[in-house]
Amino acid sequence: MKNKLKVYRAMHDLTQEDLAEKLGVTRQTIIAIEKGKYDPSLLLAFKIARFFKVKIEDIFVPNENEKL
Repeated sequence: MKNKLKVYRAMHDLTQEDLAEKLGVTRQTIIAIEKGKYDPSLLLAFKIARFFKVKIEDIFVPNENEKL
């Protein structure tokens, strides 16, 4: 799954550590999500979207080859 987490984080002038702290996760989790190595749980995806006040699909976008 592609994501725009790094973009949203930069728009809000947050470091990976800042965002991790605000979401209650580790910095390593944020790094893995941004690199596309880890897809967050639905709960965490909602938490991220709510934090940035956007819809989940504004941040997380399925790859073209992924079936919905």
